[in-house]
Amino acid sequence: MQHDAIILGAGGAGLFCALTAGQMGARVLVIDHDQEPGRKILISGGGRCNFTNVGALPDRYLSENKHFARSALSRYTPADFVDLVRRYNIAFHEKTLGQLFCDGSAKQIVAMLMDECAAGRVDFAFGAAISDVSHADGRFTVTTSAGIYSAPNLVIATGGPAIPKLGATGFAYQLGKQFGLKIIPPRPALVPFTLPQTENLFRELAGVAAEVVAKAGKSAFREAALFTHKGLSGPAMLQVSSYWRHGEAIAVDFLPDAPTDWLISAKRQRPKAGLKSVLGSALPERLATALADTLGLGGDMASQKDAALTATMQRLKGWAFRPDGTEGFAKAEVTAGGIDTAGLSSRSMAANHIEGLFAIGEAVDVTGWLGGYNFQWAWASGHAAGTAIAERVHK
Repeated sequence: MQHDAIILGAGGAGLFCALTAGQMGARVLVIDHDQEPGRKILISGGGRCNFTNVGALPDRYLSENKHFARSALSRYTPADFVDLVRRYNIAFHEKTLGQLFCDGSAKQIVAMLMDECAAGRVDFAFGAAISDVSHADGRFTVTTSAGIYSAPNLVIATGGPAIPKLGATGFAYQLGKQFGLKIIPPRPALVPFTLPQTENLFRELAGVAAEVVAKAGKSAFREAALFTHKGLSGPAMLQVSSYWRHGEAIAVDFLPDAPTDWLISAKRQRPKAGLKSVLGSALPERLATALADTLGLGGDMASQKDAALTATMQRLKGWAFRPDGTEGFAKAEVTAGGIDTAGLSSRSMAANHIEGLFAIGEAVDVTGWLGGYNFQWAWASGHAAGTAIAERVHK
């Protein structure tokens, strides 16, 4: 069969591109080396798929070109995807910070996308390992273990190397380079930090969580932080990991609701209490003990000078951790960096210098916050490319 477009990758972005182009009349083939579609969708949100975020605005995305995502996100919004979910009677709920999850299973989202692909008569080649991709005479040829396919449009939707146990690779970057696209160095994002041996005290807090404000550079997030055997995790840490660079410190405010004179007030109100007891009124006991032991203020509050309490409070509201790294792509939820958006059209996701070549989703240098933002980018960028492909076909 002759196809108008070949999409490499059956993840969220690839499927959405396929169903969009297919339903607009394009003949589409999706190729994936896996035996089933949407594997990242299936494991996301603890198996319930955090499929979008009601606050998915462009300023919640990282990119070397911070305005690139604006066009696609404005033309396919969270409300648009929610309308699709409702048409399929998939029950969902909103958790904190605008995150939308299925009440049931992430399998419902994959099934919905595949039904929409069926409505667009999309063809699939699953379990097809790609050995070569070439371009000549206005057509792209993809050689796979299942056969050789050709089309005038090719979409790179193979994601990034995050979560390699699901088959994730850097194949998109190889293709990008092959076709003359620059690559922003990829790095793990939304990933736990590791701490050096000098932070042994905090390794002993594995399993303890607290609501904090975590800061990396100019970015700050108020969410839960979790101490692990290796370092720091939890939503607050995953969020700032996308902005962190190796060698930099992370600042943690352990008392985000407390005013700067909180310890001085505690001295007046509870003069006979120790620092450990005072901190224990606002923090988990194990964390309060560890912080008090590290700060080393012995004796009761009445014996502490106000200047010492002010300095202690400053440290508690800006505790510096200097990670020695992260847990890498194996534990990263997404990849930051990727195909440079400078070589792509923000309206269509098409390469500027090769007609018919597109790159979407996690393969490109657009990375969203934790909480459904990256799925919304998958839907929006897939919709943009799918629409552009259909427009080319019908010219």
